[in-house]
Amino acid sequence: MAAFLIGALLIRSQGINPAYAYQSLFSYALFDGSGLTATLQKMVPLVLCGLAVTIPLRVGLFNIGGQGQFMVGAIGAAAAAYALRSAPGSVTIVVTMVVGVLAGSMWASIAGLLKAARGVHEVIATIMLNSIAGGLIDWLLNGPLADKAVPYPASHAVAGAAQLPSAGVVPIGLPIALVLAVVTAWVLRRTTLGFRFETIGRNRHAALYAGISIRATTILAMGIAGACAGLSGAIELVEVDPYRYQDGIAANLGFDGITIALLARGNPLGTIPAALLVAAMRAGAPHLGFDTGLRPEIVDMLLATTLLLVSLPLIAKLIFRRHAVKSSGLASSWGA
Repeated sequence: MAAFLIGALLIRSQGINPAYAYQSLFSYALFDGSGLTATLQKMVPLVLCGLAVTIPLRVGLFNIGGQGQFMVGAIGAAAAAYALRSAPGSVTIVVTMVVGVLAGSMWASIAGLLKAARGVHEVIATIMLNSIAGGLIDWLLNGPLADKAVPYPASHAVAGAAQLPSAGVVPIGLPIALVLAVVTAWVLRRTTLGFRFETIGRNRHAALYAGISIRATTILAMGIAGACAGLSGAIELVEVDPYRYQDGIAANLGFDGITIALLARGNPLGTIPAALLVAAMRAGAPHLGFDTGLRPEIVDMLLATTLLLVSLPLIAKLIFRRHAVKSSGLASSWGA
Protein backbone atom coordinates (compact mmCIF):
# COMPACT_ATOMS: atom_id res chain seq x y z
CA MET A 1 0.00 0.00 0.00
CA ALA A 2 2.81 2.41 0.86
CA ALA A 3 4.41 1.79 -2.55
CA PHE A 4 1.16 2.72 -4.29
CA LEU A 5 0.91 5.89 -2.19
CA ILE A 6 4.43 6.87 -3.22
CA GLY A 7 3.52 6.04 -6.81
CA ALA A 8 0.41 8.20 -6.52
CA LEU A 9 2.53 11.18 -5.52
CA LEU A 10 4.79 10.70 -8.52
CA ILE A 11 1.83 10.27 -10.87
CA ARG A 12 0.19 13.41 -9.46
CA SER A 13 3.44 15.32 -9.98
CA GLN A 14 3.06 14.62 -13.72
CA GLY A 15 -0.42 16.10 -13.77
CA ILE A 16 -2.30 12.78 -13.91
CA ASN A 17 -5.04 11.73 -11.50
CA PRO A 18 -3.56 8.73 -9.61
CA ALA A 19 -6.99 7.13 -9.12
CA TYR A 20 -7.64 7.25 -12.85
CA ALA A 21 -4.16 5.90 -13.63
CA TYR A 22 -4.56 2.92 -11.28
CA GLN A 23 -8.06 2.27 -12.60
CA SER A 24 -6.73 2.27 -16.15
CA LEU A 25 -3.88 -0.05 -15.19
CA PHE A 26 -5.91 -2.71 -13.42
CA SER A 27 -9.18 -2.51 -15.37
CA TYR A 28 -7.35 -3.38 -18.57
CA ALA A 29 -5.20 -6.07 -16.96
CA LEU A 30 -8.05 -7.83 -15.15
CA PHE A 31 -11.30 -7.02 -16.95
CA ASP A 32 -10.38 -6.66 -20.61
CA GLY A 33 -10.23 -9.92 -22.59
CA SER A 34 -6.81 -9.39 -24.18
CA GLY A 35 -5.45 -7.79 -21.02
CA LEU A 36 -6.60 -10.67 -18.84
CA THR A 37 -5.02 -13.16 -21.23
CA ALA A 38 -1.72 -11.27 -21.03
CA THR A 39 -1.98 -11.12 -17.22
CA LEU A 40 -2.55 -14.86 -16.87
CA GLN A 41 0.25 -15.64 -19.33
CA LYS A 42 2.67 -13.53 -17.32
CA MET A 43 1.42 -15.03 -14.08
CA VAL A 44 2.66 -18.52 -15.03
CA PRO A 45 6.42 -17.81 -15.01
CA LEU A 46 6.03 -15.36 -12.13
CA VAL A 47 4.55 -18.02 -9.82
CA LEU A 48 7.32 -20.45 -10.77
CA CYS A 49 10.09 -17.84 -10.43
CA GLY A 50 8.59 -16.83 -7.09
CA LEU A 51 8.85 -20.45 -5.95
CA ALA A 52 12.47 -20.49 -7.16
CA VAL A 53 13.22 -17.82 -4.55
CA THR A 54 10.80 -19.01 -1.86
CA ILE A 55 12.14 -22.56 -1.57
CA PRO A 56 15.78 -21.60 -0.83
CA LEU A 57 14.56 -18.95 1.62
CA ARG A 58 13.24 -21.76 3.81
CA VAL A 59 16.82 -23.06 4.08
CA GLY A 60 18.25 -19.61 4.73
CA LEU A 61 19.48 -19.13 1.16
CA PHE A 62 18.79 -16.15 -1.09
CA ASN A 63 18.55 -17.27 -4.71
CA ILE A 64 18.72 -14.26 -6.98
CA GLY A 65 19.70 -16.42 -9.93
CA GLY A 66 16.16 -17.12 -11.10
CA GLN A 67 16.81 -15.00 -14.20
CA GLY A 68 19.75 -17.12 -15.31
CA GLN A 69 17.99 -20.36 -14.40
CA PHE A 70 14.95 -19.27 -16.42
CA MET A 71 17.17 -18.47 -19.41
CA VAL A 72 19.06 -21.75 -19.25
CA GLY A 73 15.81 -23.69 -18.95
CA ALA A 74 14.35 -21.86 -21.95
CA ILE A 75 17.42 -22.31 -24.16
CA GLY A 76 17.64 -25.99 -23.20
CA ALA A 77 13.97 -26.42 -24.12
CA ALA A 78 14.59 -24.60 -27.42
CA ALA A 79 17.43 -26.98 -28.27
CA ALA A 80 15.29 -30.00 -27.38
CA ALA A 81 12.33 -28.71 -29.41
CA TYR A 82 14.52 -28.22 -32.48
CA ALA A 83 16.12 -31.64 -32.11
CA LEU A 84 12.64 -33.22 -31.92
CA ARG A 85 11.06 -31.05 -34.63
CA SER A 86 9.91 -34.15 -36.53
CA ALA A 87 8.58 -35.98 -33.44
CA PRO A 88 4.92 -36.00 -32.35
CA GLY A 89 3.90 -32.77 -30.64
CA SER A 90 3.01 -34.41 -27.33
CA VAL A 91 6.43 -36.06 -27.13
CA THR A 92 8.18 -32.78 -27.91
CA ILE A 93 6.20 -30.91 -25.23
CA VAL A 94 7.03 -33.46 -22.54
CA VAL A 95 10.72 -33.64 -23.46
CA THR A 96 11.12 -29.86 -23.63
CA MET A 97 9.57 -29.54 -20.17
CA VAL A 98 11.88 -32.20 -18.75
CA VAL A 99 14.94 -30.64 -20.38
CA GLY A 100 13.96 -27.19 -19.06
CA VAL A 101 13.59 -28.56 -15.54
CA LEU A 102 16.92 -30.41 -15.68
CA ALA A 103 18.79 -27.46 -17.22
CA GLY A 104 17.51 -24.99 -14.64
CA SER A 105 18.18 -27.42 -11.81
CA MET A 106 21.71 -28.08 -12.99
CA TRP A 107 22.46 -24.36 -13.27
CA ALA A 108 21.19 -23.58 -9.79
CA SER A 109 22.94 -26.64 -8.33
CA ILE A 110 26.28 -25.10 -9.29
CA ALA A 111 25.63 -22.29 -6.82
CA GLY A 112 24.44 -24.83 -4.24
CA LEU A 113 27.58 -26.91 -4.71
CA LEU A 114 29.84 -23.87 -4.39
CA LYS A 115 28.01 -22.89 -1.20
CA ALA A 116 28.19 -26.37 0.29
CA ALA A 117 31.74 -27.26 -0.71
CA ARG A 118 33.60 -23.95 -0.58
CA GLY A 119 31.33 -21.60 1.37
CA VAL A 120 30.83 -19.27 -1.62
CA HIS A 121 27.88 -17.00 -0.86
CA GLU A 122 24.89 -17.93 -3.01
CA VAL A 123 24.17 -14.29 -3.88
CA ILE A 124 27.62 -13.85 -5.42
CA ALA A 125 27.48 -17.23 -7.15
CA THR A 126 24.05 -16.68 -8.66
CA ILE A 127 24.92 -13.16 -9.87
CA MET A 128 27.94 -14.58 -11.67
CA LEU A 129 25.91 -17.46 -13.09
CA ASN A 130 23.32 -15.01 -14.44
CA SER A 131 26.06 -13.25 -16.40
CA ILE A 132 27.59 -16.51 -17.58
CA ALA A 133 24.18 -17.73 -18.75
CA GLY A 134 23.68 -14.54 -20.75
CA GLY A 135 27.05 -14.88 -22.48
CA LEU A 136 26.58 -18.58 -23.19
CA ILE A 137 23.14 -18.03 -24.69
CA ASP A 138 24.39 -15.15 -26.86
CA TRP A 139 26.97 -17.53 -28.31
CA LEU A 140 24.37 -20.26 -28.90
CA LEU A 141 21.93 -17.88 -30.62
CA ASN A 142 24.68 -16.63 -32.93
CA GLY A 143 26.05 -20.11 -33.58
CA PRO A 144 24.80 -23.66 -32.98
CA LEU A 145 21.15 -22.79 -32.29
CA ALA A 146 20.80 -19.80 -34.62
CA ASP A 147 17.87 -19.61 -37.02
CA LYS A 148 19.43 -18.02 -40.10
CA ALA A 149 15.99 -17.26 -41.51
CA VAL A 150 15.43 -14.37 -39.08
CA PRO A 151 17.50 -11.16 -39.11
CA TYR A 152 18.22 -11.17 -35.38
CA PRO A 153 19.75 -13.68 -32.94
CA ALA A 154 17.07 -16.27 -32.18
CA SER A 155 16.52 -19.99 -31.99
CA HIS A 156 14.32 -21.97 -34.35
CA ALA A 157 10.61 -21.68 -33.61
CA VAL A 158 8.88 -24.56 -31.86
CA ALA A 159 6.87 -26.69 -34.27
CA GLY A 160 3.17 -25.88 -34.29
CA ALA A 161 2.17 -29.29 -32.93
CA ALA A 162 4.45 -28.77 -29.92
CA GLN A 163 3.05 -25.36 -28.97
CA LEU A 164 0.90 -25.33 -25.83
CA PRO A 165 -2.66 -24.23 -26.63
CA SER A 166 -4.77 -22.11 -24.31
CA ALA A 167 -8.16 -22.88 -22.79
CA GLY A 168 -9.86 -19.63 -23.67
CA VAL A 169 -8.13 -16.86 -21.73
CA VAL A 170 -6.46 -19.37 -19.40
CA PRO A 171 -3.04 -20.65 -20.55
CA ILE A 172 -2.35 -24.34 -20.03
CA GLY A 173 0.72 -23.48 -18.00
CA LEU A 174 -1.32 -21.72 -15.31
CA PRO A 175 -2.83 -24.88 -13.74
CA ILE A 176 0.66 -26.40 -13.78
CA ALA A 177 2.09 -23.43 -11.87
CA LEU A 178 -0.79 -23.31 -9.37
CA VAL A 179 -0.63 -27.05 -8.66
CA LEU A 180 3.12 -26.83 -8.19
CA ALA A 181 2.68 -23.98 -5.68
CA VAL A 182 0.15 -26.03 -3.71
CA VAL A 183 2.34 -29.15 -3.79
CA THR A 184 5.37 -27.13 -2.68
CA ALA A 185 3.43 -25.72 0.28
CA TRP A 186 2.32 -29.23 1.26
CA VAL A 187 5.85 -30.65 0.98
CA LEU A 188 7.32 -27.87 3.09
CA ARG A 189 4.68 -28.24 5.81
CA ARG A 190 3.92 -31.96 5.89
CA THR A 191 6.99 -33.94 4.86
CA THR A 192 10.38 -34.85 6.24
CA LEU A 193 12.04 -32.86 3.50
CA GLY A 194 10.12 -29.77 4.54
CA PHE A 195 11.14 -30.37 8.17
CA ARG A 196 14.79 -30.55 7.11
CA PHE A 197 14.49 -27.29 5.17
CA GLU A 198 12.75 -25.54 8.06
CA THR A 199 15.21 -26.80 10.67
CA ILE A 200 18.25 -25.67 8.70
CA GLY A 201 16.66 -22.31 7.99
CA ARG A 202 15.86 -21.69 11.64
CA ASN A 203 18.91 -23.16 13.36
CA ARG A 204 21.80 -24.80 11.55
CA HIS A 205 23.38 -25.97 14.80
CA ALA A 206 20.17 -27.80 15.75
CA ALA A 207 20.06 -29.31 12.28
CA LEU A 208 23.60 -30.64 12.64
CA TYR A 209 22.77 -32.02 16.07
CA ALA A 210 19.74 -33.79 14.55
CA GLY A 211 21.95 -35.42 11.92
CA ILE A 212 20.68 -33.38 8.97
CA SER A 213 23.23 -32.92 6.20
CA ILE A 214 23.42 -29.19 5.57
CA ARG A 215 25.58 -29.60 2.47
CA ALA A 216 23.27 -32.10 0.77
CA THR A 217 20.16 -30.12 1.69
CA THR A 218 21.69 -26.88 0.41
CA ILE A 219 22.40 -28.41 -2.98
CA LEU A 220 18.96 -30.03 -3.06
CA ALA A 221 17.14 -26.80 -2.22
CA MET A 222 18.97 -24.88 -4.92
CA GLY A 223 18.39 -27.71 -7.40
CA ILE A 224 14.65 -27.70 -6.76
CA ALA A 225 14.55 -23.91 -7.04
CA GLY A 226 16.39 -24.03 -10.36
CA ALA A 227 13.98 -26.70 -11.59
CA CYS A 228 11.05 -24.33 -10.97
CA ALA A 229 12.76 -21.48 -12.82
CA GLY A 230 13.83 -23.79 -15.65
CA LEU A 231 10.28 -25.09 -16.00
CA SER A 232 9.01 -21.52 -16.27
CA GLY A 233 11.47 -20.91 -19.11
CA ALA A 234 10.35 -24.04 -20.95
CA ILE A 235 6.67 -23.14 -20.58
CA GLU A 236 7.33 -19.59 -21.77
CA LEU A 237 9.04 -20.98 -24.88
CA VAL A 238 6.24 -23.33 -25.95
CA GLU A 239 3.30 -21.22 -24.79
CA VAL A 240 4.00 -17.60 -25.75
CA ASP A 241 4.35 -16.20 -29.25
CA PRO A 242 6.83 -16.17 -31.09
CA TYR A 243 7.58 -19.65 -29.65
CA ARG A 244 11.34 -19.23 -29.98
CA TYR A 245 14.20 -18.07 -27.78
CA GLN A 246 15.14 -14.47 -28.56
CA ASP A 247 16.29 -11.39 -26.71
CA GLY A 248 13.69 -10.27 -24.20
CA ILE A 249 12.07 -13.65 -23.59
CA ALA A 250 13.15 -13.53 -19.95
CA ALA A 251 12.37 -9.82 -19.53
CA ASN A 252 12.50 -9.24 -15.74
CA LEU A 253 10.67 -12.44 -14.83
CA GLY A 254 13.50 -13.92 -12.78
CA PHE A 255 14.07 -10.69 -10.86
CA ASP A 256 10.33 -10.17 -10.35
CA GLY A 257 10.39 -13.55 -8.62
CA ILE A 258 12.36 -11.93 -5.80
CA THR A 259 9.63 -9.34 -5.28
CA ILE A 260 6.97 -12.05 -5.36
CA ALA A 261 8.78 -14.25 -2.83
CA LEU A 262 9.25 -11.35 -0.42
CA LEU A 263 5.65 -10.23 -0.83
CA ALA A 264 4.60 -13.81 -0.09
CA ARG A 265 6.80 -13.82 3.06
CA GLY A 266 8.33 -17.12 1.98
CA ASN A 267 4.93 -18.84 1.72
CA PRO A 268 4.53 -20.85 -1.52
CA LEU A 269 0.77 -20.25 -1.54
CA GLY A 270 1.41 -16.54 -1.13
CA THR A 271 3.24 -16.49 -4.45
CA ILE A 272 -0.10 -16.91 -6.24
CA PRO A 273 -1.74 -13.57 -5.26
CA ALA A 274 1.66 -11.85 -5.37
CA ALA A 275 2.25 -13.12 -8.91
CA LEU A 276 -1.24 -12.02 -9.94
CA LEU A 277 -0.54 -8.49 -8.70
CA VAL A 278 2.82 -8.22 -10.47
CA ALA A 279 1.46 -9.84 -13.65
CA ALA A 280 -1.46 -7.41 -13.75
CA MET A 281 0.90 -4.46 -13.38
CA ARG A 282 3.21 -5.77 -16.10
CA ALA A 283 0.32 -6.52 -18.48
CA GLY A 284 -1.37 -3.19 -17.87
CA ALA A 285 1.75 -1.03 -18.20
CA PRO A 286 1.62 -0.56 -22.01
CA HIS A 287 -2.10 0.30 -21.88
CA LEU A 288 -1.41 2.78 -19.08
CA GLY A 289 0.99 4.61 -21.37
CA PHE A 290 -1.53 4.79 -24.21
CA ASP A 291 -4.38 5.84 -21.94
CA THR A 292 -2.70 8.43 -19.72
CA GLY A 293 0.59 9.32 -21.38
CA LEU A 294 2.56 7.95 -18.43
CA ARG A 295 5.71 6.05 -19.24
CA PRO A 296 5.37 2.28 -18.70
CA GLU A 297 8.48 2.52 -16.51
CA ILE A 298 6.22 3.82 -13.76
CA VAL A 299 5.39 0.16 -13.13
CA ASP A 300 9.09 -0.65 -12.71
CA MET A 301 9.28 2.16 -10.16
CA LEU A 302 6.27 0.79 -8.28
CA LEU A 303 7.72 -2.71 -8.19
CA ALA A 304 11.14 -1.43 -7.12
CA THR A 305 9.56 0.60 -4.34
CA THR A 306 7.53 -2.42 -3.27
CA LEU A 307 10.67 -4.56 -3.16
CA LEU A 308 12.46 -1.92 -1.08
CA LEU A 309 9.62 -1.59 1.42
CA VAL A 310 9.10 -5.34 1.89
CA SER A 311 12.86 -5.78 2.30
CA LEU A 312 13.28 -3.15 4.99
CA PRO A 313 11.97 -5.33 7.87
CA LEU A 314 14.30 -8.15 6.82
CA ILE A 315 17.27 -5.80 6.60
CA ALA A 316 16.44 -4.25 9.97
CA LYS A 317 16.12 -7.69 11.57
CA LEU A 318 19.51 -8.71 10.16
CA ILE A 319 21.18 -5.51 11.38
CA PHE A 320 19.71 -5.75 14.88
CA ARG A 321 20.54 -9.46 15.09
CA ARG A 322 24.20 -8.78 14.27
CA HIS A 323 24.23 -5.90 16.74
CA ALA A 324 22.80 -8.19 19.43
CA VAL A 325 25.40 -10.86 18.70
CA LYS A 326 28.22 -8.29 18.85
CA SER A 327 26.90 -6.86 22.12
CA SER A 328 26.63 -10.35 23.57
CA GLY A 329 30.21 -11.06 22.58
CA LEU A 330 31.47 -7.85 24.17
CA ALA A 331 29.58 -8.60 27.36
CA SER A 332 31.04 -12.10 27.52
CA SER A 333 34.54 -10.78 26.97
CA TRP A 334 34.08 -8.14 29.71
CA GLY A 335 32.77 -10.72 32.10
CA ALA A 336 35.63 -13.03 31.38
